Amino acid sequence: MLAFVHHPPDLACMGSTLEHGRVTAVLGPTNTGKTHLAIERMLGHASGMIGFPLRLLARENYDRMVRAKGARAVALITGEEKILPPNPSWFVCTVESMPLDRYVDFLAIDEIQLAADPERGHIFTDRLLHARGRYETMFLGSDTIRPLMRKLVPEAEVISRPRFSTLTYTGPQKVTRLPPRSAVVAFSVSDVFELAELVRRQRGGTAVVLGALSPRARNAQVAMYQAGEVDYMVATDAIGMGLNMDLDHVAFARLIKFDGRGPRRLTAPEIAQIAGRAGRHMNDGTFGTTAEVGPLDEELVEAVEAHRFDPLQALWWRNSRLDFRSAGLLLKSLEARPPSPVLLRADAGDDQLALEALARQADIARQATNPGAVRLLWEVCQIPDFRKVMSEDHARLLAQVYRHLTGPDERLPPDWVASQITRIDRLDGDIDTLVQRIAHIRTWTYITNRVGWLADGAHWQERTRAVEDKLSDALHDRLTQRFVDRRSAFLVRSLAEARELLASVNDAGEVWVEGHFVGAMTGFSFHPDPAASGEGVRTLMAAANRMLRGEVQARARRLAAADDTVFTLAPDGTLGWEGEAVARLVAGDQPLAPRVELRPVDFLDGELRDAVKRRLERFVRTAIEHTLAPIHAALASPLPAAARGLAFQLGEGLGSLDAEPVRPLVAALDADDRKALARLGIRFGTETIYFDRLLKPAAVALRALLWAIHQGTGPLAVPPPGRLSVARDNLPVAYFDAIGYRPVGPRAIRADRLEALAAALRAKARDGRFGLDGTLAALVGAPLAELPDVVTALGYRGVVENGAVSFLAKRRAVRRKEARSKEARSPAQKPTPSADHPFAKLGALRGHA
Repeated sequence: MLAFVHHPPDLACMGSTLEHGRVTAVLGPTNTGKTHLAIERMLGHASGMIGFPLRLLARENYDRMVRAKGARAVALITGEEKILPPNPSWFVCTVESMPLDRYVDFLAIDEIQLAADPERGHIFTDRLLHARGRYETMFLGSDTIRPLMRKLVPEAEVISRPRFSTLTYTGPQKVTRLPPRSAVVAFSVSDVFELAELVRRQRGGTAVVLGALSPRARNAQVAMYQAGEVDYMVATDAIGMGLNMDLDHVAFARLIKFDGRGPRRLTAPEIAQIAGRAGRHMNDGTFGTTAEVGPLDEELVEAVEAHRFDPLQALWWRNSRLDFRSAGLLLKSLEARPPSPVLLRADAGDDQLALEALARQADIARQATNPGAVRLLWEVCQIPDFRKVMSEDHARLLAQVYRHLTGPDERLPPDWVASQITRIDRLDGDIDTLVQRIAHIRTWTYITNRVGWLADGAHWQERTRAVEDKLSDALHDRLTQRFVDRRSAFLVRSLAEARELLASVNDAGEVWVEGHFVGAMTGFSFHPDPAASGEGVRTLMAAANRMLRGEVQARARRLAAADDTVFTLAPDGTLGWEGEAVARLVAGDQPLAPRVELRPVDFLDGELRDAVKRRLERFVRTAIEHTLAPIHAALASPLPAAARGLAFQLGEGLGSLDAEPVRPLVAALDADDRKALARLGIRFGTETIYFDRLLKPAAVALRALLWAIHQGTGPLAVPPPGRLSVARDNLPVAYFDAIGYRPVGPRAIRADRLEALAAALRAKARDGRFGLDGTLAALVGAPLAELPDVVTALGYRGVVENGAVSFLAKRRAVRRKEARSKEARSPAQKPTPSADHPFAKLGALRGHA
């Protein structure tokens, strides 16, 4: 892209130090201070101009010079930006945009070895051959260009600059184990993003630098790295040229790149250029590879460390003495042969391809018939396609621009320009979408900076710059959101420094470390912020552990002094405190005396652990004594021996007994014994001996829990509150006995309702044969279809006569003992307690001190 077209002297006329002053080539590796030297030399002259390979570098050094000399003294000229005070002394430019028709005392070109780059090399070669300062010219670059410099610019004085610091190879290393202040280098956007995701998960975050980023977005990412917000950078080879960063180590995650033609392996000088970003001024740097790449060849390592490379054999060249008499002659002049055997004719660039495409369009060919129109056509063809697609869309844009500029107004229509820019001025979309929009607006920034193309160029330059800035800021935010966990990055760095961290837990249980929310405490457990994942969780845990010991011990003391209202007992035997499970019940010597087993808790041991356990045991004991108070009252009463024996068995049975096995014991009770037991709430039924108060839902639920814990079965299904009977579902007979429900046929019937049914059946049997009806079924809440099996299980005889079923009184010898002995006491099922479980709201056993 040639922003200014001129006719330099022939090669044979170049090189006279008398005409053009001193020519110096300052050559050496990265970090030698070449650019600093050139700027110092330029500012020592009354006027000067320096060309940089990147717009980013031009802007960075422009800002530095403005700080030193003031904004009125320095101009900035790039393809997309022009800052021209009235009479500037010094010009900072991109190499393509240098106004070579303006003569200055000092002129310099940075990274002159890029003359060997197939895409842009011809522009650097042209500057090498033709661009001179009045008193001093300086070329800066790699030592690989030294032999060609001597051939093409024999008058140049070559000065070697050694690297300020050493660069040392450290071999391969896993990405997750790279030291802080490292850059990981790959060569495709997908690879960069994949690596950045890995670094974010493992190290909290990374800056991302791609060649496709706008300078503003790239600067923001670099600034974030420089400020220490992240300790890592994942980048393409965009970091290899001029980006000044405090890098200690460069790791190559890939050694193959696509160069526009096909994939190829990096050359040794390219590796050195990128690796040389490690180390700054007098600080030494290191380079290596990631574990997946493996070690570098010893010969390559030696060359990079010593910065000894094969010299360049040729430079790319394109004729700059162009013939503008017609489009055809212009194309022919672009095909001219180089004047030296060490110069290679450059392949057709985007501008030349665009010229060929537009010259084939009839209306444009009719317009481009004089030198002025052909020169304008060439300038239009040099509008860059920053999207790098050279699509029909870009060619169509160039054709529209040329038609407008050769139209009656000889300007670009404001409405048309506005509509083009408005289409780009949007912040929605992902990272790739924003990158494409930035590339598109940069093309329009270039257009608006062309002199005379717009009636109000300054307005449109400001508009496109504002859109690019807005898109760049959005892109920086997207990159940061995706690839930076600022909290983890900060905590990883702080933990590595092993310094004391400021941490606190507020009243809501939120844990804050150095002003960052890391999670919450409930009970004795720390729960990391659910927004964290992977390595980030471990980082939060490590940071929180710095203060958890003191917090856990303080909570233990608070639990030991708490009243019963803050504790809960769940249907599965879990003990909760302040909403968090802290212990569980396990089997003890007796069903009524389970043991408390604390959950594993870090930082809780010794006396405090014992105090927590004792407090929970007291809560459990109080809850059992309150909810099953009739059992405890009976066991504590001064009863006669026979009555005391029955009370003891009721206690072992958790409040109810099958009447059949204890019938001899009941028969031994006298009238006073029965009265004493009745006053304690014990009911003597024909089928069951039970405490009537222990048939309430809360008591049934607790009895079920205590039996399951003692038997080690896990939680079993508890009859819903108010349910008179339930299907047996293969649950153990002993389980139903323990909760006050008696297994009878296919149903387990609550003890009091079973007695009501038994009484009703006895009444009906007195009259002889009897049938079953819904009234009987309603007594026990059972389906009428199941009632015959229930009645049969109670010992009544079924008789079928004329298709009708009726029942006769049971024989005296028939007992349910035989039926019960056949019950399969198989392991119980473990269904999840239902939503209407008596413990579902965790309130059944609270507040009974």
